[in-house]
Amino acid sequence: MAMATFKAISRKLPGGLAVESESHGFKVIMDEPPSMGGTDTGMSPVEALLVSLGSCQVVTAAAFAKSQGIDLKEFWVEVEGDLDPAGFMKGDPNVRPGYQEIRFKMHVKTDAAQGKVEAFQKFIESRCPVGDSLGKGVCLKAATIVIEKQ
Repeated sequence: MAMATFKAISRKLPGGLAVESESHGFKVIMDEPPSMGGTDTGMSPVEALLVSLGSCQVVTAAAFAKSQGIDLKEFWVEVEGDLDPAGFMKGDPNVRPGYQEIRFKMHVKTDAAQGKVEAFQKFIESRCPVGDSLGKGVCLKAATIVIEKQ
């Protein structure tokens, strides 16, 4: 299969820290809470990262349950992460600005045996693109800057 390229564009909205992001015709608003300088009009980007991981795991489960012999009646994921805001807000060089740790808990409603469900959990973790990107790292390349004149 050929490599696929995904693209998103994020734009600062007027006032506060709100951002509108778009990818293939779908839009989402992200912001920060007032304690971080935002206006709380949407989830923060770090919360969206957790949502992306959980959503990807749910999509992976739904896409492959039948082929893995799992009758999936319900499936949801709880995701949480630890982040010290001092790394972002204060630029403290001793504090990482990103997550220190991300944890998730999968909830599965099925009649399948425990061993089969545990194998399915490992399968989900091995196939989830967002989990792979976070867990194994991804090469983040800064592009050139384009200066738009007024």
